[in-house]
Amino acid sequence: MIVCPNCGMNLKFNIPLQKLYCDSCNSSFDPYAFDSKTSDGIEKAKDEGEEDTYEATVFTCPQCGGEIESTDTDITGFCSFCGASTIFYSRIKEEKKPDFILPFIKTKEECKAAFSAKAKRNPYVPKEYRDPSYIDGFRGIYMPYWSYNVDQKGPSSIPAELTHHSGDYIIHEHYKLSGDLDAFYHGITHDASSSFSDDISGAIAPYDVKQKKPFTAGYLSGFYADTADVSQEIYRNEVQSFADKHTTGLIKKEPPFRRYTFKDDPKMVKLNTKLAPAQKTLFPVWFLSFRKGDRIAYAAVNGQTGKVTADLPISLGRFYAGAAIISVLVFLLLNLIFTVKPRTTSVFALILSLITAFLYFFELNNMNIRDNKTDDKGYQSKIQNLDDPAKKRKVTAAVNVAAKNEHKASVPALVCLFGGAGVSLLGVLIKTIHDPFYYVIDVIAAILVAITLMFLIRDYNLLTTRPLPQFQKRGGDDNA
Repeated sequence: MIVCPNCGMNLKFNIPLQKLYCDSCNSSFDPYAFDSKTSDGIEKAKDEGEEDTYEATVFTCPQCGGEIESTDTDITGFCSFCGASTIFYSRIKEEKKPDFILPFIKTKEECKAAFSAKAKRNPYVPKEYRDPSYIDGFRGIYMPYWSYNVDQKGPSSIPAELTHHSGDYIIHEHYKLSGDLDAFYHGITHDASSSFSDDISGAIAPYDVKQKKPFTAGYLSGFYADTADVSQEIYRNEVQSFADKHTTGLIKKEPPFRRYTFKDDPKMVKLNTKLAPAQKTLFPVWFLSFRKGDRIAYAAVNGQTGKVTADLPISLGRFYAGAAIISVLVFLLLNLIFTVKPRTTSVFALILSLITAFLYFFELNNMNIRDNKTDDKGYQSKIQNLDDPAKKRKVTAAVNVAAKNEHKASVPALVCLFGGAGVSLLGVLIKTIHDPFYYVIDVIAAILVAITLMFLIRDYNLLTTRPLPQFQKRGGDDNA
């Protein structure tokens, strides 16, 4: 807690002012005024003799094991990760200082406005997502990121090929394009928290790292910070691969090299790529969780740019009401333009059934990926590095329990999927002059497709939510 020197009350970081502010006496202070150094610039962030730790209160959720830290000693009894209303376990701990921090630029009101605008663009979201009291639950959290600097200097070579015709022959000429390279990439970032899903961190990217500032605990006052538990080594190969591909792509665009075909073999491309040790940076995120049963939906807003990502489920009632209105309008419009033959409606029903079936199985696959977090590199590395086999089994089981029965096609869904397609196919193949036959076929197909859509939306809502998390936040380069 940072105490106001004028009145003794708690100082909070004020986003519009970019200063520590006292609500009691309206005093404002430079965030570095209570630090051992001044805000003379990034060069002085590591002055000799400066303390490399700061004191923080670490709050642990007893429900999911998630940890957040703060310079303050109080916290609301609501876990941002699992949505549980709970009493947190807290302890005072000396934390290693991050190298840099990006302060919040967007206020909570701007964050709420950005989220509301996104929710309004989806007419089928549940009413809770439009409730002002619900969206007031956004919490400002600094998420840890690794920031990598890459240099590519010195003699470099890239294999290339030139193909041309000579008479009846096709001639392939192989080259090694060589030269002195001078390139650098500063600020390639990856999140350093296993609790922050890679798909969320990627969706709200990028951050402008040019605005980073030397870390001081003053920026944390009034906010929270997630703890880093993913080693910087996890992403080094990915960062190097990105730099190599990007540099190669830029060289390809140079006029002298446009006629060559480059070979993208990492073993043959020599770019003298060197990575400096990653720097830990805290990035600002407005974070919201919405819990429903054993599933949870997240919304995140980039605290610097205002970019929004959100898990937006669909309300069945809103969807069917909207679908009914659209269906009536489309039916009336088609009848005004041309006469729809009964057999043609069977073709439309068959196409709709096939599209619905494709989307259904596509969603099942995506749910397995999300709930097992196979695409979350930081989380997977965390699970693999758990020292205690019992903890490893517990966390893995907690992630998989929601996926155990939900992500296999149910028998009723399969009956409706193939039944709707089969009935529609009968209407297409059978030729008869009796229109009532087609009407019966189309009604049955429409009912089966409507029921299939219900299964589709149910599974889509599972896809837009996640299993309740279970964390064991130990390890990484900072908490080891």
